[in-house]
Amino acid sequence: MLARRVIPVLLARGHQLVKGERFNSWRSVGHVLQAAKIHQARGVDELIVLDIGATPERRGPDFEFIEKLTSECFMPLTVGGGVRSVEDVRWLLALGADKVAICTAAVANPCLIAECASRFGSQAIVVAIDVSDGRVVTECNGRAWYIGPPEKWAQSCEYNGAGEILLTSVDRDGTLQGYDLELVRRVSEAVSVPVIAAGGCSGYEDMRLAIEAGASAVAAGALFQFEDATPRGAAEYLAAHGIEARLAA
Repeated sequence: MLARRVIPVLLARGHQLVKGERFNSWRSVGHVLQAAKIHQARGVDELIVLDIGATPERRGPDFEFIEKLTSECFMPLTVGGGVRSVEDVRWLLALGADKVAICTAAVANPCLIAECASRFGSQAIVVAIDVSDGRVVTECNGRAWYIGPPEKWAQSCEYNGAGEILLTSVDRDGTLQGYDLELVRRVSEAVSVPVIAAGGCSGYEDMRLAIEAGASAVAAGALFQFEDATPRGAAEYLAAHGIEARLAA
């Protein structure tokens, strides 16, 4: 079995690092590049950076900033936010991103997943699935739109070529109340591609429970920014509890 991954997540609004709760009340807590460099110094072997302001503000990815980020940070990067086309994905990969996360555009145009996977390979395509009240939720023209059960949407994404699913509980996002384990279990059982659990992690024990529920990787944002926790500490905790995990340097 592949080692489980512990992945820090940085939520951005442009260049600013932001802290949100349930996808609301964003406040600036620093700079994305500085935070990424801290994670690099800690030896993390994977990082997710999501510009959560891009789609609500109706703008695309900030290619100039992504180029700066990849030129100064050398761990594998998954980037997302405002991705709407094959050309967006092509540019992000060309600028040094290892994977690209697609969310709203995948709902609006499921063929986009297949087009990107065919062009760049499934390993480069992550579909971000945001779930609230047991349903997949996305934003369109400033309104929240709800579509079907998350496990069904995840299966469709896998069928279309998604290499990974970034599964976030909107209701637990930023709350430090623990992952939605039932959600993680349902989606992980429905697909064969890796599922990254996100939203609500309060500590290392939550990570263990999410992995036992079926997650291939666990992601955390607020935990690593505001609590006395590190990716290496998480990996060591998991290893001590019989779960093989990638250890940061």
